[in-house]
Amino acid sequence: MSIPLLEYAPTTQNQRVDGYEIANEDTPTIYRLANATSSEDIDAVIWASYRQIFSEHLILASYRQTGLESQLRNRAINVREFIRGLGKSEVFRSQIVDTNSNYRLVNISLQRFLGRSSYSKDEEIAWSIVISTQGYHGFVDALVDSDEYLENFGDDIVPFQRRRFGDRPFNLVNPRYNQYWRDVQAMRQYSGRSFYSIRTSGQLTTADIRRAIPANFFAMAGTIITNEQNYQRSLATAQSYVNSVAIPDTSRDNQEQPTVKPVAVSLPYRYIPGTQTY
Repeated sequence: MSIPLLEYAPTTQNQRVDGYEIANEDTPTIYRLANATSSEDIDAVIWASYRQIFSEHLILASYRQTGLESQLRNRAINVREFIRGLGKSEVFRSQIVDTNSNYRLVNISLQRFLGRSSYSKDEEIAWSIVISTQGYHGFVDALVDSDEYLENFGDDIVPFQRRRFGDRPFNLVNPRYNQYWRDVQAMRQYSGRSFYSIRTSGQLTTADIRRAIPANFFAMAGTIITNEQNYQRSLATAQSYVNSVAIPDTSRDNQEQPTVKPVAVSLPYRYIPGTQTY
């Protein structure tokens, strides 16, 4: 039994507010398969899908999904199923899924499939639970089969960034190799190696050596667990001790002055003045 999607409060975004602006270069182009009457029109739908899901403006030959393209050209599948296939492809997994954390993957997938950014951290956590319990394919199915997708794109429209205003397009944002991926690669490469071994290996550049120092330092610092010091409690304890200690009166006004009494001293010999002979 899968865990249902956690509830989260949506925030106000451009795509949730009815606009009144005049159409301009920021107005997205809607690619609809029903309006495709020629092979060139179907090509435009296919390339728009690649740009939206893969975020690539120059599609490599190895990235193309020829089987899905053939089915779409023959109208064996609709645009929604074509988008679903691109999301489950090995290209999307290797280029985007495997190179990002679940939280960033959720935000990227919402931009690609629903045309909007995540509302908040709560939504990213909710969808991350779906990825953990149902896998990434189940996450793609949940997005493509969601009411939000069907209400905005249906079965026939290529997803697009809804009401882009005042910001760059989603498909121009680098979908991979962010700080998370660089840290993972550095830890894999330098884990367990000292600075001396890296410096004397003769295979790395000065920049690689400099990156190895913080990587090893953070790995070492992560293994150290320090005891928590409650400074507020320590301050209260010190103040309570100072208030309760009785300070003795060391002034001389109220003390008796000691008296010195002569004491008889027995010497080992008797000293008689004037009897010495030299």
